[in-house]
Amino acid sequence: MALVRAVNREYAILRFYRKFINFEYVKYLIFDPAALPIIAIFILLFELMLNVFVIEKVPYTEIDWKAYMQECEGFLNGTTNYALLKGDTGPLVYPAGFVYIYSILYYVTSRGQNIHLAQYIFGVIYLLQLWLVLRLYSKSRKVPPYVLIISAFTSYRIHSIYVLRLFNDPIAILFLYASLNLFVDRYWFWGSIFYSLGWLKTIQQLFVCAVVQLILGAPFLFTYPIEYLKSSFDMGRVFDHKWTVNYRFLPKPIFENKYFHLTLLVMHLLMLFMFVKPTMTYFQNYARLRELEKQFQPQLDKQNTKIRQTKPKKSKKSRSSKQQLESKDELTRDQQAFIKSFEKSLQRTSGLKEHKKIDPEERLGQQNLAIHFDQCTQLALTPFFITNFIGVVFARSLHYQFYVWYFHSLPYLAWSTPYSLGTRYLLLGLIEFCWNTYPSTYFSSVILHLCHFVLLAGLGYNVYKTLYQSNTSQRQQDEKTNESLNQLNSSISLEKTKKKNN
Repeated sequence: MALVRAVNREYAILRFYRKFINFEYVKYLIFDPAALPIIAIFILLFELMLNVFVIEKVPYTEIDWKAYMQECEGFLNGTTNYALLKGDTGPLVYPAGFVYIYSILYYVTSRGQNIHLAQYIFGVIYLLQLWLVLRLYSKSRKVPPYVLIISAFTSYRIHSIYVLRLFNDPIAILFLYASLNLFVDRYWFWGSIFYSLGWLKTIQQLFVCAVVQLILGAPFLFTYPIEYLKSSFDMGRVFDHKWTVNYRFLPKPIFENKYFHLTLLVMHLLMLFMFVKPTMTYFQNYARLRELEKQFQPQLDKQNTKIRQTKPKKSKKSRSSKQQLESKDELTRDQQAFIKSFEKSLQRTSGLKEHKKIDPEERLGQQNLAIHFDQCTQLALTPFFITNFIGVVFARSLHYQFYVWYFHSLPYLAWSTPYSLGTRYLLLGLIEFCWNTYPSTYFSSVILHLCHFVLLAGLGYNVYKTLYQSNTSQRQQDEKTNESLNQLNSSISLEKTKKKNN
């Protein structure tokens, strides 16, 4: 008996070694997006150690934290007039949600004095947001793990914004990614609430966002509504040319010119309008695929249950693997055709090669039949990331803390273009270089705009190419359907004619 246990143990070790300790598995972990859930654990653990090291070893730099505390202190003392809520860096210009969140931080950090504790709180915020980001990437299977490893560990600016500067932007982005995770999990109501807290699918979601903003702003709207709306939603706010990252090459008079601001706004709206049709198509197809998931998943679950209950034996009397997979609940030919088409289309969009076919006996050994329906989250994430990116491209000014607005979506956007791997790396590297250049220069600002426009052009090309292919495929399908109907009608007419002649 002891000998049998020893043999089984040795066999298990050998099987583990053959499966995981080999070059193919290492390649899988580095290059295959399907391995990201595993790699994400190591990314988060390393980031935990890295953030602790940065907090303990790199000096903190005071920029806005003290001003945030002063603004919240005025509110906590009973002032609801936004015109009177000010700090060392100027008046309060953020909506009510900011006031509530930083009021909590005010008390937790001993009236803002315990900055070391605040840094660790922002370190937790960073890790939580990174987990939400990696969860979306894991579902979409769009980007290889090594790209996310490089982008996460090499950005000095991002770590500085979170744990060395304590800006408010990371908190807003945390709510944004929380809402995206809720959206792809189809929690539309809660997703809308978090989306509203951070910055849409139906009128209902827009209504929820509006209600949330009204509830949060109620104490200010009921007392000093004009001051609140003017300060927290000031569309005419003029940014300081000293801190601009993207328009250093412009003279200050042009940078502050209202007509220049209006031009950017018009260009922003025009670009959004250009992406309206693809965005709607993506969302519609995403909704359809989720509905199909509801139909397929129960059948797949039944098949998996049967496979687990069936233990194939290598004997002449035993049923073959093919026979074991056949049943009354087997997927129809149309359903199988859809699955094949769905998997191929997602392989094209993710840039992955088609996986080798699995032998039925091997599939039975794996005891798992599955379709990664979550990969269709690409159809939901792409519109969100593109519209957010358009806002960054046509922003009146970008300050260093604004990098968090789109940093974590850049790998996804780069891998949504038709460019070569070298071009994608170059774009990401140059954008990182521009944001790490302090103070910004004419050269860094121009390069940042060029990278943005090249990336936007690639996104537009791919999106419209996908839309064209989708329309072409639909047209061909309609033609085949019409042809089949015509043949059916012809055969029916011929049959009727024969009957009359008889």
